[in-house]
Amino acid sequence: MKYIELFAGCGGLSLGLQAAGFENIMVNELSPMAAETYAYNFYNEDLSQPDFLEKKDPHTVWLSSNYSLDNMSLRLREDPREYPKLKSANSFSDVNNLDSIRYKLIVGNIKELNQLLRSSPSIVESINDADVVSGGPPCQSFSMAGLRELSNDRNTLPWEFMQFVKLTNPKIAVLENVSGILRAFRSEGKPYYAWFEIAKGFADIGYVPICLHVNARFAGIAQNRNRFILIAIRFDILSQQLHSFNDIELSLIKPYINFYHNIESSKTVKLDDIKVIDLTKSTDTDLLDTFLAPFFEYKANNFTVKDVIHDLKNSENLYGSKSKYLEFIEFSLKSLPIINKDYLQNHDLRANSLPVKRRFRIYQVLNNLDSAERKEVFNFLKGKSEILSERLANKLLKFDFLLLDGSFGKLSSKNEITMFFRLHSTKKHSQKALIPEMPAPSALSIPDDVCHYDEGELRTLTVREMARIQSFPDNFVFKSKVTTGGKMRKFEVPQYTQVGNAVPPILGVAIGKVVKNILS
Repeated sequence: MKYIELFAGCGGLSLGLQAAGFENIMVNELSPMAAETYAYNFYNEDLSQPDFLEKKDPHTVWLSSNYSLDNMSLRLREDPREYPKLKSANSFSDVNNLDSIRYKLIVGNIKELNQLLRSSPSIVESINDADVVSGGPPCQSFSMAGLRELSNDRNTLPWEFMQFVKLTNPKIAVLENVSGILRAFRSEGKPYYAWFEIAKGFADIGYVPICLHVNARFAGIAQNRNRFILIAIRFDILSQQLHSFNDIELSLIKPYINFYHNIESSKTVKLDDIKVIDLTKSTDTDLLDTFLAPFFEYKANNFTVKDVIHDLKNSENLYGSKSKYLEFIEFSLKSLPIINKDYLQNHDLRANSLPVKRRFRIYQVLNNLDSAERKEVFNFLKGKSEILSERLANKLLKFDFLLLDGSFGKLSSKNEITMFFRLHSTKKHSQKALIPEMPAPSALSIPDDVCHYDEGELRTLTVREMARIQSFPDNFVFKSKVTTGGKMRKFEVPQYTQVGNAVPPILGVAIGKVVKNILS
């Protein structure tokens, strides 16, 4: 089966779909930094090296740039918000003279790509045999951790995704997003459900939208990562397949078919007409006999953080005892293992000062407290309270901390505990230490989000460790800057962000299997 991927990022979903047996015939990504990683891993094109410019027919092409091909270093750091219009006088485009974009990685804006397709039937024809168009439009404006602005420009991108689907007419479209998209925005005092509007949009262009809420952990990820997945099936394709579905599957699908028919006949639809199928809490074993089964395939595995990254500790002999989870990744993705640790990339340890290390040790200790006790400590660290309770202080006296002289040891009194914690006050609200016996939390895109669980590893995670948690194999190399900051956060996509924003490849495998189940 053939697929096109939009909003591809570094390629997590592509990695999964290809492992599930799909062939990529075109890909689009806005960020040159993420595209650099994609090009390196999927096309063996190192965009930062001079020999790339010597290739006669490269896979990676720019839709529009302020810089010529000879200025690749500037292209790779270009602000995508400042890409010129495709046909403007100051635009350098690698696609203007192409009749086909098949097997190309198009670096550029989806809006401009849609404009290109509308103006060039031959280019559309070169990619109109895709079975699937997949992608995850940027989700910051839908995220519960973000601003959740209804007017945010990013909220138009799912509609650009739909326009591309309408132009290329695949059998199935797969849209992946954060679960925050399920929560209502407020607009003029009324709730606005983005997922529902997107479902209506797909129905309006001839697709039956099946809306799912999944936890990637049940598909085999060592992380509690809830996601919204919309699988839109072209109505004529679904009609041909209906005879092959069992009764449970038909009961899942029929409300969406009715919804589609109501949109098609211009009837008013309400939020209650369809429901999101919630697979994050379901214990209904009947779903194991449906096309959705791959989303539950590894629910019983319960991989933990320790299962995933213990062999990457600085104090361990790398690959001396290979992670079982890494073996699972390599098996699932059909990925070749790395035999020699010298070839392990993206595993550079970040330097942390002693005060930061002492604070990280405090976070590790907090994992031994209950939720009320942790809240009390964080209120103290953030300056919201002036004292620690006697009971909590006595409990903290049992633990070893990284002391001011750099040694490990216990604090001797409540007063010493209070003074020590006051020295390590912080305004950060999201930092925590990983719990080795638990799956990782979902928010892993900023280096400072979490620190290691081991007292001998008082540091943030490396890019490689975060990539392992996201189920990337060790031979997948992340390119471009490691991290960024300040105003550049608004447009740069460095390695940590590439990992955190990616669709976990193992989840991509499950998505591919679900699509195959529907089409077969």
